[in-house]
Amino acid sequence: LSFRGNDESATSSNRGNYLELLQFLADNDEKVKEQMAMVLRYVDDKGHVIERFVGVQHVTDTTSSSLKDAIDIFFSSNGLSFSKLRGQGYDGASNMRGELKGLKTKILREQPCAYYVHCFAHQLQLALVAVAKKNIDIASFFTTTNSVVNHVGASCKRRDALRAQLQEELVIAFENDCLITGRGLHQETSLKCAGDTRWSSHY
Repeated sequence: LSFRGNDESATSSNRGNYLELLQFLADNDEKVKEQMAMVLRYVDDKGHVIERFVGVQHVTDTTSSSLKDAIDIFFSSNGLSFSKLRGQGYDGASNMRGELKGLKTKILREQPCAYYVHCFAHQLQLALVAVAKKNIDIASFFTTTNSVVNHVGASCKRRDALRAQLQEELVIAFENDCLITGRGLHQETSLKCAGDTRWSSHY
């Protein structure tokens, strides 16, 4: 296969297999797109606090300006107003909580009552990581797990062998009625290393 095209410019109809494949993946694979989850917490007419996941917003990048633009679009398209915003919560990354150019600062300039709270799930994750690193057995477990994930994930052949082995075990377990079945159970997922900031990777 030819990976280079005669004309690799953006206006070319045949930029070569490599660039065309990259463009296809960018256009069709949600996994390679930057996304921001939107969750609203509000008080209803009866005074109950309600929290709702309202969707995933595609963003071009994770700069505070792009994230703020995405939030502005979301608010305007759903008839929401910054004048009623009383809080905001994110992880501790500098693009989110930065004092000069962070997303929290951009929103506070527009609505001073929208107090920033470091996301509690993220704080819990960081606390669990700190505790896990202090326990020799747990630290050893995650080191070994990460080594296995890196070893298997580095080879398509090893990933396929693991997938085939797991499918065999699932079939046997189903036949012996050892697994609970139902919608959404036993879905195939990709291997991921435990990370200090990846939620739920340490618990």
